[in-house]
Amino acid sequence: MKAHPAFEFIKRQTIDSLNVELQEFRHRVTGAQHIHISADNNENVFLVALRTVPEDSRGVAHILEHTALCGSARFPVRDPFFMMIRRSLNTFMNAFTSSDWTAYPFASQNKKDFMNLLNVYLDAVFFANLDPLDFAQEGHRVEFEQPDNSESPLVYKGVVYNEMKGAMSSVPSQLWHTLCSHLFQTTTYHFNSGGDPKHIPELTYEQLKTFYQTHYHPSNAIFMTYGDMDAETLQAEFETKALSRFEKLDKIIAVNDETRFDAPRIAQASYPLPEDEPAEEKTHIVMGWLLGKSTRLDDVLEAQLLSSLLFDNSASPLQHLLETTPLGKSPSPMCGLDDSQKELTFLCGIAGSEASHADAFEQSVMQVFERLATEGLPQAQVEASLHQLELQQREVGGDGYPYGLQLILTALTAATHRGDPMTLLNLEPALARLREHIQQPGYIQGLVKKWLIDNPHRVRLTMTPDQAQAEREAKQERERLDAMQSALSDADKTRIIQQTQDLLARQAQQDDPSLLPKVGLEDVPARMHYIGRHHHYADQTPLTLYAAGTNGLVYQQAIMDMPALTAEELDLLPIYTYCVTELGVADKDYLATQQWQSEVVGSLSMYSSLRSGTDSVEGIKGYLTLSAKCLARNHPGATDLMRATLEQVRFDEVNRLRELVAQIRARREQSVTGQGHSLAMAAASSGHCAAAYLTNKMSGLERIPFIKQLDEKLKDDATAHATLQTLALLHAKVVSAPRQLLLVAEPHRLNALTQQLNEWRAQAPGTSGQEHFSWPSTSETIQQAWIANSQVNFCARAYPTVAMQHADAPALSVLAGFLRNNFLHRAIREQGGAYGGGASHDSNIASFRFYSYRDPRLSETLADFDRALEWLAEQKPDERLVEEAILGVIGSIDKPGSPAGEARQTFHAELFGRTREIREDFRRRILDVSFHDLQRVARVYLTPDRASTAVVSHAAKKDELAALGLSIHTL
Repeated sequence: MKAHPAFEFIKRQTIDSLNVELQEFRHRVTGAQHIHISADNNENVFLVALRTVPEDSRGVAHILEHTALCGSARFPVRDPFFMMIRRSLNTFMNAFTSSDWTAYPFASQNKKDFMNLLNVYLDAVFFANLDPLDFAQEGHRVEFEQPDNSESPLVYKGVVYNEMKGAMSSVPSQLWHTLCSHLFQTTTYHFNSGGDPKHIPELTYEQLKTFYQTHYHPSNAIFMTYGDMDAETLQAEFETKALSRFEKLDKIIAVNDETRFDAPRIAQASYPLPEDEPAEEKTHIVMGWLLGKSTRLDDVLEAQLLSSLLFDNSASPLQHLLETTPLGKSPSPMCGLDDSQKELTFLCGIAGSEASHADAFEQSVMQVFERLATEGLPQAQVEASLHQLELQQREVGGDGYPYGLQLILTALTAATHRGDPMTLLNLEPALARLREHIQQPGYIQGLVKKWLIDNPHRVRLTMTPDQAQAEREAKQERERLDAMQSALSDADKTRIIQQTQDLLARQAQQDDPSLLPKVGLEDVPARMHYIGRHHHYADQTPLTLYAAGTNGLVYQQAIMDMPALTAEELDLLPIYTYCVTELGVADKDYLATQQWQSEVVGSLSMYSSLRSGTDSVEGIKGYLTLSAKCLARNHPGATDLMRATLEQVRFDEVNRLRELVAQIRARREQSVTGQGHSLAMAAASSGHCAAAYLTNKMSGLERIPFIKQLDEKLKDDATAHATLQTLALLHAKVVSAPRQLLLVAEPHRLNALTQQLNEWRAQAPGTSGQEHFSWPSTSETIQQAWIANSQVNFCARAYPTVAMQHADAPALSVLAGFLRNNFLHRAIREQGGAYGGGASHDSNIASFRFYSYRDPRLSETLADFDRALEWLAEQKPDERLVEEAILGVIGSIDKPGSPAGEARQTFHAELFGRTREIREDFRRRILDVSFHDLQRVARVYLTPDRASTAVVSHAAKKDELAALGLSIHTL
């Protein structure tokens, strides 16, 4: 194996199941590790990770992750990370702070672009400037509420500070960090690595620099790469751009082993609940265990198998208890195995409970384990769980993160703790060993006893709602700031005012973009990557085939035209699509059906999709899709399951319906703090057209009160039975609607798989006279505010525009990036302190949207949206800035997915009229957009009289929201 002279080759291993070769190297001087995953894939991925082990909750690793990206020795610009996003064709750029590592990953399909980004990332990580003003901007600072008035109150500001205020508004985040603080007493996991807002202001700039000097050193670094570039070429860049300037660091940074408990422990905590929200049945009860090491493959697989056996589906013993217990409303979001840290953590719990139920809940969980330790499980159930592990190992991902980055992150946990990353990727031998183990009598019983019954390192956490906590914490913060202010000398006041002015000046400075490398429009591929269909059978039930590298998996869908629906059926449509694969089928109740699913498919789900046309948003089309994935050997069984689900699903399980709606309610309520900007944009756009209205109605903010009301109504037996009857009538319409099939698999399997589908295809449903779904067009201005359990705001403003084929659609898409790059990022994130903000254009619903994410401001941000348009009108032409915005749009269009994901995406795009020709034409027109086009479309479409506003906020902002003229709703 050829390596650069500065590196020594350690070992390599081919992993047939992933079609890759793993290669491991070590830098001779510093000891830096390089793991290269060689693959026939032109989407090359780079990641450098540093072991970061905080000793408090001040957020040093998280703030350093941000600050390191604010300028470096070779690239002394204020914001190289966001500037490079605009000057790149990257398919992924980000930085992560985990509990014990910080990582800087990117991906690109363009070799020139890859090298540009590599140079910037290496310099940012190892030669960061760490300007004190960047620390103040990204981490924390105090300012006077009126920046030039030292008599006005002090306030905390900072991007990470506000990000973590938003993150810690989430009850699942509070549960996780509180449980970890009790489960881990002696290691870094005791602390919040992202930073606790109460402690972030305690971090000093000097502490940040000290942490950087020890943790951001090549001796503490792991370089990981993926793709078709060779390791030697990559290592030459590492050496010349960074490593050659370092000696070995005489310090080993590592996470210690946790000191184990000699007896289980009990903990209590609380979380803030709005005063006007009832506190009954709002308690969370969670149990957590420490298991084995994440670096020991056998421990990992045993724990994954055990977790799958207990949680895989509603028929799994622990999942069944959590879904059916009268002690709580739904399973906790804290359920399953966490394998991201040095020691594996197993969690289970319930939401919607009372503190008085904690003892009974713990007893019921332990009774499940005692029963399993005595009786075991049917062998078919054990085999089904192992089947799920095999399917997860084989699946080629890439629809969220790039596939190469997914593999890298899988291996990173072992590498972080100096284990063998190759073993965590090459699971085939270990799965074979596990397959042998499960044949041994008493094996599962032994696992349950070893990890869950006889393991004393266990914590039970009861987290209760506290309606006074938010006000109490706000008062405590105000008192801290007032005490600080009362102790300020005149010199201190002058220093704070001066820092505010200096930071504003730094944020306003114009950096020389030529200091950074770039790609240009000449580097954009002439045509977009496109997966054409392999074959299409139009006779009987139409069937479309796509050939893709799926590594032994088959993806199959049945797509039904959405029928005409009554208002009640439309309200229940999201309930129907969730429930139809969660109920019983034929003579099997839902438990037996769930077990059947686990045996033959990796997933089975139904979803609805609604879109307007490409030339106008007046009309609307809809489809319902039943989707499954399976191993090729299980395709006949998967097809039988899909047919039975459509033809024989049962709508007679009342208690099951109640359980499912309670689960939907819990998930929807918990989603707000993570998806607030998307929900606000959907609400602001909801008056623009039928598709936007229905999207918001079925999955937006309006859906949460509806689900809460439905959950309460279903307690009445008559209402529950009537709801099931409506779902059955809706289902009858769906199964009689025109249908077609989609099949994605490896080329050599398609003929045989098609033969297996012929019987199903021959039984096309009778569709005579059935009406298609339609919805009247809408045009309404929205002015809404939604009050949520959050400490931050999510703001959105939307304007009606045009559909994809309109001449102005490309310019509107580029305009969103132009405003984000050159005004909104600075005004909303850097100066305003929000975690994120920007603009987007959605031609599917003809809507241009401004947004902010985890934002401490409200009125000021809405004013910034307006100021962005004023700024644009005053600008002189600058084609460089336009080119940067165009590159961003092209990068998003050209971003690859998984092989199967790209095939499915292409099929559904064409289903809605987004043909290859139309998409290519839109992409071509993007490249032709000029600065004058941007100013023109802004003048035409983004006018005050057309603006709709939606905000997700909190109770303390009610007066401000009312002053803005927004109608106030409570989630």
